[in-house]
Amino acid sequence: MASDTDERVDDGVVNSDGRRRLVIVESPAKARTIAGYLGDGYVVESSIGHIRDLPGAASEMPAAQKHLWKTYGIDVDNGFEPVYVVNPDKKQQVQKLKTALKDVDELLLATDEDREGEAIAWHLLEVLKPRVPVRRMVFHEITPAAIRDAVEHPREIDRALVDAQETRRIVDRLYGYGVSPVLWKKVMPRLSAGRVQSVATRLLVERERARIRFRSADYWDLEGTFDTGVEPENQGDPTRFDATLVSVDGRRVATGRDFDESGQLTKEVVHLDEAAATSLAARLADSDFVVRAVEERPYRRSPYPPFMTSTLQQEGSRKLRLTARLVMSLAQRLYENGYITYMRTDSTTLSETALAAARQQARELYGAEYVPDAPRRYERKVKNAQEAHEAIRPAGDTFRTPASVRAELGSDEYRLYELIWQRTVASQMADAVGRSVTVRVGGTAAAAGNGAGEDVEFSASGKIITFPGFLRAYVEETDDESTERDDRETRLPQVAESQPLAAVAIEPQSHATAPPARYTEASLVKALEDLGIGRPSTYASILGTIQDRGYVFKRGTALVPSFTAFAVVGLLEQHFGRLVDYGFTAAMEDDLDEIASGEAQSAAWLARFYFGDDSSTADDPHGLKELVTDRLGDIDAREVNSLPVGVAEDGEQVVARVGRYGPYVQKGDLRASIPDDMPPDELTVERAMALLNKTSDERLLGQHPDTHEPILARTGRYGPYVTTQPLDGGESKTASLFKDMDVESVSLEDAVRLLSLPRSLGSDPATGEEITAQNGRYGPYVKRGADSRSLESEPALFTVTLGEALALFAQPKTRGRRAAAAPLRELGNDPSSGKPMVVREGRFGPYVTDGETNASLRKGDSIEALTAERGAELLAERRASGPAKKTARRAPAKRAPAKKTAAKKAAAKRAPKKKAQ
Repeated sequence: MASDTDERVDDGVVNSDGRRRLVIVESPAKARTIAGYLGDGYVVESSIGHIRDLPGAASEMPAAQKHLWKTYGIDVDNGFEPVYVVNPDKKQQVQKLKTALKDVDELLLATDEDREGEAIAWHLLEVLKPRVPVRRMVFHEITPAAIRDAVEHPREIDRALVDAQETRRIVDRLYGYGVSPVLWKKVMPRLSAGRVQSVATRLLVERERARIRFRSADYWDLEGTFDTGVEPENQGDPTRFDATLVSVDGRRVATGRDFDESGQLTKEVVHLDEAAATSLAARLADSDFVVRAVEERPYRRSPYPPFMTSTLQQEGSRKLRLTARLVMSLAQRLYENGYITYMRTDSTTLSETALAAARQQARELYGAEYVPDAPRRYERKVKNAQEAHEAIRPAGDTFRTPASVRAELGSDEYRLYELIWQRTVASQMADAVGRSVTVRVGGTAAAAGNGAGEDVEFSASGKIITFPGFLRAYVEETDDESTERDDRETRLPQVAESQPLAAVAIEPQSHATAPPARYTEASLVKALEDLGIGRPSTYASILGTIQDRGYVFKRGTALVPSFTAFAVVGLLEQHFGRLVDYGFTAAMEDDLDEIASGEAQSAAWLARFYFGDDSSTADDPHGLKELVTDRLGDIDAREVNSLPVGVAEDGEQVVARVGRYGPYVQKGDLRASIPDDMPPDELTVERAMALLNKTSDERLLGQHPDTHEPILARTGRYGPYVTTQPLDGGESKTASLFKDMDVESVSLEDAVRLLSLPRSLGSDPATGEEITAQNGRYGPYVKRGADSRSLESEPALFTVTLGEALALFAQPKTRGRRAAAAPLRELGNDPSSGKPMVVREGRFGPYVTDGETNASLRKGDSIEALTAERGAELLAERRASGPAKKTARRAPAKRAPAKKTAAKKAAAKRAPKKKAQ
């Protein structure tokens, strides 16, 4: 307690009262920062994350509890008691902490103040078994003042938080280890299921299904350009403006929102086609137009709240083009080094000192008129008290400006700090105000035939910001391209009702409905949050997991579900529907929050989840155990792995399936692999037939002139090649095509030349070794024994001479690669490094580089479609992952002397002994 510690503070450093204290945090970086704020008498060490967890395999189970592996290390018959083991890679660190504990008088557990941090603190207590007093030290920012306050006001470990974390861990273990083996048996090996990841994947698959069902509809309208014919009162104001046709004879003209996904109209509106729109435009060419209505309304926009975890991930994705996982990794570093407050929070609240700091900075930078009279408070109901920390903001009682920390931070860390600083300061600034205007313009078209001309009405909207307020500091991005940014102005001329206007142009405009947009990381995080699924602190890892498992790949910033995701979600929906039900998963989060607050008991809830609930009030009496065991035989693997594509011209069904080695398309006995980067909504019957025809048609090029064996051109797993078909059943000979060749155009002559490789050039006069020209995995080269030299091009394989090869061998072998070829694409400058980004061909495939950092293109990334934003995202992720880890070579183990066998021992006895000399 505060009175027990009796610390002294000198120059911001907390000094001990003579007693020695061990402070344990999670990470080395956090330990280094805190150590700088604690004086003599404090030893700061790191646990390097969790020190123990549930066992990962049966081999890790303690001998006395081996029988519990059948329930994955959980004793489901005794209150769901988990079996914990110290992680093998943490045993050395645990021993180090135990040694440090021997020389101190008190232990301070200073792990993060959320569920995970509380659990780490409890596990440390359980493993270290300290014999000295133990206190829990908590803080939400790493500054001298915060650390001093944490030392002066320690508390006990919050067991309710520990139980909440443990319950979540048990649920996730039972779910993941229970359902994943079903996927291995029925879909393919090495897949995984998860309480939140499977629901997130379902969201993506449902959106892709909607895109598959979607049928586009065309519609037309008119765009008119009108002139007031009056000089504006204010210089710079426009005299012309554009307006869109909105009604004909009082009936609204159709827009995209009036069509359903099948392309059918859902409302009674005027649907103009090209002919009708063109005719109407022509008949309006000489019409008179007048302003029918001017509606002016005040515009006011209040600032956005400070960041919490989910909104930081969303804006980091939208504005900085960073993945959620990278945003959290950068935020963690900023927090541990004392730049921002704790980054896992559901709260938008700012402390009184933070409110004062933000208001003062806004006043200094933008002027007193930009700061309201009273502080803005963003209260938000938080279900779980452990999430109710302060919002994410710059650390300290006074905020450091981005300019003042730029030299201290990496480029991506700086960009994220600037974003957090801007949002925090803007949250305490004045509203943006202005006015919005809607102008209605009417006219009458010339009659078509004997009928009367149509009455038409056009509409234009404008917005003028008279005082920008907080928009000077920060403007939020949006995922919807049709939504305007808050700071965008559209100025219209000053017009009055009944004012005549001249039509400068009336042009027909064609439109087509678009399929629902795929989720981005930002929009998926928002969807999960809106549904109450998962918690913000887990979103980044969930997004990473579904991509790492192959359920999702990226096309630009869009998340595209794979065919494997379709199979997995289909299986879960049909046979484990409750486990991927949005409402059930959200209710589970609420239940887990009640356990955290002490309102519910963990063991009773786990029993209902695992064994089922047969009470009269239960929605579903079946528990997880029954679902994953008793129903396994009901699952038809072929059915869940099949996705109908359509019917071919001959009436035969075309189906996409997920097999053991990946997705493929099938029609009758014909099969063809589906490219890894093909989105499911692009697999039409036509595309499927093209794949089948490409795979099923082998091109017979002719007979080899020497052996008379047939030569075929094929496309294989590793690219196009030519191969012989031996007449006597012997081994065939194959050769890859050159990069400028393809199966459709390669000739018999080309094939014979390729099959002649490797080509002998002769022998080295000095050594007698044969020199050959060969085409290898990394390109063409000449070889002499174990030595080789690269050739400049593939055609050189047939032209290089013995003399030229000897000249190459006479040159020292370069350790690096050949001179870099011209880049495949230029993407522009990287927003982080400021250097030009290019796409190059590398040893292991195409990659993007800014000259300093290289990042391989991933599944779904194509060279042609790669955007500058995606290139910058790949580079940012690569930088955040740090340098590649080098695997240390292990020294060869010393071999023990071989034991003599009985026969050898007998032979030794029979052998004559040597006499001593």
